[in-house]
Amino acid sequence: MKKIGFILISLFFVVFAYSQKATISGTVTDFSTRETMVGVNIILGESLGITTDIDGKYSIDVDPGRYVIEYKFVGYKSRKRIERVEAGQRYTINVRMEEETQLLSEVVVSAGKFEQNVEEVTVSMDVIRANVIENNNTLRLETALQKVPSIVMMDGQASIRGGSGYSFGAGSRVMMLVDDLPMMAGASGLALWDYAPVENIDQVEIIKGASSALYGSSALNGVINIRTKYPSLKPETKLIMTSGFYDNPIRKEIRWWPDDEQPVFTSMQFMHSRMIGNFDLVVGGNILSDEGYRETESRQSGRINFNTRWRSKKVQGLSFGVNANYMNFQGGRFMMWENGWDGLLKAAPAYKNYSVNNSRLNVDPYITYFSSVGNRHSLKTRYYETKNDNSTNQQNNDEIYYAEYQYQKYMEDNLTWTSGVSAHYLESTATIYGAEKHVGAGAAIYSQLDKKIKKFTTSVGARWEANRLNQDKSEGRPVFRTGLNYSLFEHTNLRASFGQGYRFPTITEKYIHSNAGQLNIFPNDTLKPESGWSAEIGLRQGFAISNWIGFIDISGFWTEYYDMIEFSFGYHFPDYLQNLPFYHPDSVFKYVGFKAINVSNARITGIDVNIGGQGSIFGVPVSLLGGYTYTDPIDLNISPEERRKNTKQSNMLKYRFNHTFKADAEMNIKNIYFGVSYIYFSHMINIDKAFEDTLRFPDRTVNGVVIPGQPIQYASGDYAFILPGLKEYREQHNKGYYVLDFRLGIELPNNSRVSIIAKNVLNNEYMIRPADIQPPRTFAVQYLMRL
Repeated sequence: MKKIGFILISLFFVVFAYSQKATISGTVTDFSTRETMVGVNIILGESLGITTDIDGKYSIDVDPGRYVIEYKFVGYKSRKRIERVEAGQRYTINVRMEEETQLLSEVVVSAGKFEQNVEEVTVSMDVIRANVIENNNTLRLETALQKVPSIVMMDGQASIRGGSGYSFGAGSRVMMLVDDLPMMAGASGLALWDYAPVENIDQVEIIKGASSALYGSSALNGVINIRTKYPSLKPETKLIMTSGFYDNPIRKEIRWWPDDEQPVFTSMQFMHSRMIGNFDLVVGGNILSDEGYRETESRQSGRINFNTRWRSKKVQGLSFGVNANYMNFQGGRFMMWENGWDGLLKAAPAYKNYSVNNSRLNVDPYITYFSSVGNRHSLKTRYYETKNDNSTNQQNNDEIYYAEYQYQKYMEDNLTWTSGVSAHYLESTATIYGAEKHVGAGAAIYSQLDKKIKKFTTSVGARWEANRLNQDKSEGRPVFRTGLNYSLFEHTNLRASFGQGYRFPTITEKYIHSNAGQLNIFPNDTLKPESGWSAEIGLRQGFAISNWIGFIDISGFWTEYYDMIEFSFGYHFPDYLQNLPFYHPDSVFKYVGFKAINVSNARITGIDVNIGGQGSIFGVPVSLLGGYTYTDPIDLNISPEERRKNTKQSNMLKYRFNHTFKADAEMNIKNIYFGVSYIYFSHMINIDKAFEDTLRFPDRTVNGVVIPGQPIQYASGDYAFILPGLKEYREQHNKGYYVLDFRLGIELPNNSRVSIIAKNVLNNEYMIRPADIQPPRTFAVQYLMRL
């Protein structure tokens, strides 16, 4: 009996021991910087996995036994360890990971809302790094975006691969994000690029093509995501001061300033970041004063912003904080030129006293939690207010409330599941909308799966979103996307993708009733949403030449839009005036102008070729980024038969270019750097013909007798031009253009640098949209100091 009892007791302890778990925990850090790493994937055997939390820590309970533990993170070499663990024991395994030397393998988050290597994403993407923004003396983000291949910035409105034209200050098919949250003006739906905190940008990520499945309305043509910085272990302070002037135009007769003076601009940017225990803080600001190269277009602006993050000591994996940005802008605004001969930079008389006073504010509370089993929960919110005041007493005030909850799970076998819900509420009050309060609201749910299977990376996602303005019926619709990336060889990736998109009309497009001098803008409360899809196939090839590594990316794309919203010029009479016999020119002018309408269906096809690289050539560090884009944007509502009948009618969409080419290169020789940028646009074929024509008053009479329903005829005498001289100017100058910029800098002691930047060095005279002459040659001196 004693022997039997001893055996039973022994068996009990053995079973008890093996029923106990072992604990493996530790911290993962960067080998070079010693900073903790968030989101590192840790795989144990074939079925267990976890990710590091906000502090780079992990902890997992496992059964006793032998494990192969693999540590994986995008852009870093994977690490493997073999550990045998015993029941009831705790094992601390701290790992330091080294960056992997890859061919320009930037890490991006916008494609799938989690970190990915840009080589492995299923869509076309471009990345602007912080040093490119600094070195080009970027005072407003849109000037940096203009240098990106396949992007055209037209009077502050972005177009990717010809997806947008000129929308007269309302509506955008490209969504602006700041730290993954929409930053679109409430009533107008515009992206206000000068509000972007250029002093505190880590990188800018551009998705080309429909992205509504993840980001919703306004992402019909793509997404531009501005990711701001968070502090590293070492505190950083950056100060940039700039002073410059506008040179005389190549044709001195168009200059409006005195002979002995030059318009000047000055700017100061600062940024400070530091970690204070478990608290992260980034503070930045910008002051700009610009006299402007066009009459009345002066501006003074100031911006202040901060990012905060508190990493909880009590709850592992929990962090929360508040980010905020505020800006005030005052000054004049150039609306239209005086004429197309010697008044290109002079304001038309009706606009000489036009001034604005605008302010913008956003406050973004958020909370993020990494669980011990690899789940990531995040709640991001934003309050965004814009106040606009101008000299014509057309004030408006917008307030947007936005919230998004997102759940992300890194599962077994390289499967990532991302899903979330979002909602927004908008209030807008403005005299141009009838001095009434207009409200808008929307809600959405989305989900996406990203799976890596050997050499394949697949992605599939869907979104359902509903929006409503005022008392209109809520409109909802689903959209889908899918993509595939296949690694043919090392650093050779073939990709294909398809995505749907949509855009709901804005308050401005539906309800605006305003005028700008002789131009009127009319409401259209019957506007329908526009929708579309885009598809592409692309190849990305990495290569190395000695110590210089680079890539070439070639893609073909096809985009179609339905019920495209554009502003159309014409006579927009109220119903009660349709059959009156006579119109006096003064009264007729009240009914001529622009109205947003669902004009057409469209197809845009083309090719996109990008090349980039960095490294050393004969011991000299050289970086390069360039690209060529060809687009064929066609209005499908204009048939070939109509074109044959009217040979002057073009079926090309308005305000587009067939060809664009952009390149930026920089080299460093010891403590001196030299850079050059080049931009080329082919001529613009199609614009609103009203800008080149005269305004004449209509008459529905025949020999003095009213004929109801008679097509509008026009008096023989010209009444007025909207843009005097534009037709003649385009006939002479609309032959395409190119712009060349240079920069030269020298590194000084104590982490400082002085640079000279010359833009448009050949002093070319050119415009992008009609009557929007771009700056003449400018010179600036920049001083940068880091502490």
